[in-house]
Amino acid sequence: MSTSTKKCIENRVLPSGFLPSQNFYESDRMAAHYWKKYFSSQLNEYLTPKLKWIGEQAAQVMDALSLAADKYPPVLKRRNFYGEDIFEIEFHPAYWQLTGIAVRSEMFRVKWHPKLRAAFQKERHLAGFAPYFLYAMAEGGLPCPLCMTDGAARLIDRFCEEEDKQRLLPHVYTDKPAELYTGAMFLTEKSGGSDVGANLVEATPGKDNYYRLNGEKWFCSNANAQIIFALARTGAPSEGTRGLSLFLIEPQLPGGGRNPMEVVRLKDKLGVRSMASAEIIMRDTLAKRIGKEGEGFKLMAEMVNLSRLYNAVAATAFARRALVEAYQFACYRSTFGKRLIEHPLAYDKFVELGARYQAVFYITWRAIRALDAADNGNESEAHLARLLIPMAKRYTALEAVYIIRESMEMMGGIGYIEDGVMPKLMRDVLVLPIWEGAGNIMILDMLRAAAKSNGLEVMVKEMTTAFRQEGEAALPFLHQLDELLKEMKDLPEGNENQLVAKHLFERLTQLYTLSLLIQEQSEATPWLAASWNYRHHALTKPVAMPSVHDAHRLVAWDF
Repeated sequence: MSTSTKKCIENRVLPSGFLPSQNFYESDRMAAHYWKKYFSSQLNEYLTPKLKWIGEQAAQVMDALSLAADKYPPVLKRRNFYGEDIFEIEFHPAYWQLTGIAVRSEMFRVKWHPKLRAAFQKERHLAGFAPYFLYAMAEGGLPCPLCMTDGAARLIDRFCEEEDKQRLLPHVYTDKPAELYTGAMFLTEKSGGSDVGANLVEATPGKDNYYRLNGEKWFCSNANAQIIFALARTGAPSEGTRGLSLFLIEPQLPGGGRNPMEVVRLKDKLGVRSMASAEIIMRDTLAKRIGKEGEGFKLMAEMVNLSRLYNAVAATAFARRALVEAYQFACYRSTFGKRLIEHPLAYDKFVELGARYQAVFYITWRAIRALDAADNGNESEAHLARLLIPMAKRYTALEAVYIIRESMEMMGGIGYIEDGVMPKLMRDVLVLPIWEGAGNIMILDMLRAAAKSNGLEVMVKEMTTAFRQEGEAALPFLHQLDELLKEMKDLPEGNENQLVAKHLFERLTQLYTLSLLIQEQSEATPWLAASWNYRHHALTKPVAMPSVHDAHRLVAWDF
């Protein structure tokens, strides 16, 4: 905290004298420490100046743009002056300015530019998610198109022909906003929803691996994308997901002209209003099959898995922004003769929210590291990622909703006013428990991961090592872990196991996040010691007695 800000707080000045953070990267002690710890020296040297830049943009520039893009959402222009179908989607200028900031942050360039990719191969996801996290603290709609773009690049890189890679990937890692191609995943249909095997859009084969697609996609986020991946049926409906293949769709035909897709309407969404979600009917839409016929769902899972991780990072970023908004407000707001944060019930709430946020932060970034290691051939981490990513997706989304709601309440009536960021954060976060598979789907995915991978074994080993490291203080948690494993071995057969598994996985998540606090502790992380003390006390004793100093330590934010 700067000297001038400290004087403002000590003198209990009016809001006009209050100066919040001017750089989200420099203010966030927790994130900055984590990245410096896990980035290689080369990545630290390359990326830190860019993190400072996007941290400044997020703190000083992006709020006004984000609020404008949210207030004036995209509009569908179905026809031109001559009555011809054009289905163009028009955006407020703020949307394109926000897109330009994303490009200049290098969140994609650091992952996909050939030279940078080679240099940072072992930490590409860490490198890309760091600027994305800071960006998402200020804007909630564009993180979806950005997520889809990285996911599309992953599919192109892994499964497309060399010609497609050479043609499309440079538009992902470009440093020129006008040249950016964004991605989309057209998956959901009326008939299926989460039950993808019930999808009905049909693909009719043509020449040279090209097909014509017909049918309706019900929820197409980032509907204006230049790179679209879609699932369509090449087998009988009775085959379920085994009858689906993956297709690459581009809005422009190879010889010029518009690829026929009818945008029925744009979705009028509760939140994330700055970006376009649409209902789209395919009418002989030209598409190129990617991979083998019938393996579409398996290939698309690569994009879905990465998207779930993006969902977790967005949840973490939204929660962080809400928490620090409320914290900064409480540090200057004078009420009943003292600062708001000095009231016991207030600082007790910030201790709780700070501890909850830390669990969200550390499980998310542990999952990112697991995916980096998995992509580089670490089999053990690949098994862990299989279980951890759906776990992190579900947990972070639910916790973020709670943290934002409680942070809004801490600000009182001003937190409810649309001039500020809190209402938009509240609206935007509510989609995160739904996107990329709702919470119940994550439970089913964790069940499959526990049965078909060694992810649970790897996680338990990691947790056991951490708890033993803590000694006697962690003995209750070792006992809880043993009891949990016994119950998992005795899961009932049939549908009932889903109900039991939900509660078991929730307990497993709590224990795992607690073990991460132990693993990350050091002399340079006083917030972790405070969080461990709070969580340990809350889980083993009936009453915790925090102090205002605990609140400051747990939030770990300078401004």
